[in-house]
Amino acid sequence: QVQLVESGGGLVQAGGSLRVSCAASGLTFSRYIMGWFRLAPGKEREFVAAIGQNGSSTYYVTSVKGRFTISRDNAKNTVYLEMNSLKPEDTAVYYCAAKLPNGVISGRYGYWGQGTQVTVSS
Repeated sequence: QVQLVESGGGLVQAGGSLRVSCAASGLTFSRYIMGWFRLAPGKEREFVAAIGQNGSSTYYVTSVKGRFTISRDNAKNTVYLEMNSLKPEDTAVYYCAAKLPNGVISGRYGYWGQGTQVTVSS
């Protein structure tokens, strides 16, 4: 059974930093592209970032480029999202997701975590 478990969310002031993690089990982690998405109240789920199987390729939504960094540790079956210069508009539930290489980088994720809340106060 595949499980993705996020951790590390919390409350931070604008301009601050936070790192969220996602531990995966039940799958061959190194075969999967890993992504982060977020869902804010009243908005649709948004693709945030993704990383290729070996970590050499990364992708970001324009609004987080230069502020967020996605990384992975295949030995630990874990993907991270380092978030710097946080803004109130980054407030959302952040979800990690896994997919095999198939189609666009922001779509067709088959496995999802339960999410972790990130709140940025102004």
